[in-house]
Amino acid sequence: MGSEAELGQVEKVLLYISEARERASRVADELRRSGAPDHLIAAVKGAEASLEADHRRLLQATFFAVADDQERLAV
Repeated sequence: MGSEAELGQVEKVLLYISEARERASRVADELRRSGAPDHLIAAVKGAEASLEADHRRLLQATFFAVADDQERLAV
């Protein structure tokens, strides 16, 4: 799994990704309200979606991953 310190580092990365996703969402809303061109809004919304996917991938690959030695024992 990883030590508490190691998992703490992963949690920091997850937090930064989450904060960036939230910021992208706010910016997309602000751009929409200000009448910005559609391609700018779409680009920021695309970044938001990518950040959400990255967050999910990192979470699944760390906190929900099965260690190799546990996999061998499960057989």
